[in-house]
Amino acid sequence: MTDLTNKVAIVTGASRDIGQAVAIELGKCGARVAVNYRSDEAAAEAVVEAIRQAGGEAVKVRADVTVAAEVDAMVAQTREAFGGAIDIVVNVAGGMVERRPLDAMDEDFFNHVMQLNATSAFLVTKAAVPHMGEGGAIVNFASQAGRDGGGPGACAYATSKGAVMTFTRAMAKELGPKGIRVNALCPGMIATTFHDTFTKDEVRANVAAATPLRRQGNSEEVATTVAWLASEEAAFVTGANIDINGGTFFS
Repeated sequence: MTDLTNKVAIVTGASRDIGQAVAIELGKCGARVAVNYRSDEAAAEAVVEAIRQAGGEAVKVRADVTVAAEVDAMVAQTREAFGGAIDIVVNVAGGMVERRPLDAMDEDFFNHVMQLNATSAFLVTKAAVPHMGEGGAIVNFASQAGRDGGGPGACAYATSKGAVMTFTRAMAKELGPKGIRVNALCPGMIATTFHDTFTKDEVRANVAAATPLRRQGNSEEVATTVAWLASEEAAFVTGANIDINGGTFFS
């Protein structure tokens, strides 16, 4: 198992699906994890308990990561709980909100989706970096949609995830001299409540059938990749937007 012993990690959007799996995986690898949530405290507490049952340390920290003051408070609470430095940041929080074609989108909707996915990553990174040092790692969550433009009505979402990919490259250049690595994952069809909500069953089945591995991915497979990127095993990997889609799309 990847060794993250005594590393301090913040995982945003950690109360469900991929964020939940990432938080638990980092905890199993020895990291002390701040489990961020916005509204579902019970789900976040369940993640904390799962980490503790696995022998790890965790605390739940509520914050709306689109609000700078709440992000700053989250970072401060994490440092208070675990003692100063932050080693790992995983920006999972985000969402599509709903599928809307161009003629159904207004400026408020577009900006809201950008805030959820791109602005949140910026705010968390800006707040955490002053407390990160040599060996620090940031893992952002982009999407296959950021590469291929997404499906019908996903323009705002795809655009925001493309922004995350570019932000990842820019931060890798800016933070590399400080010894902080910045990478992103671009998941394809992962079996989560995201696709339960936004993707029709027949579309999911068709995508799985067209995938070289002939299936959807799962959150745990994504989480182990995050743990590797956060570890010294990936010490010379930075600025990468890594596809994790079973071969559906090649960058």
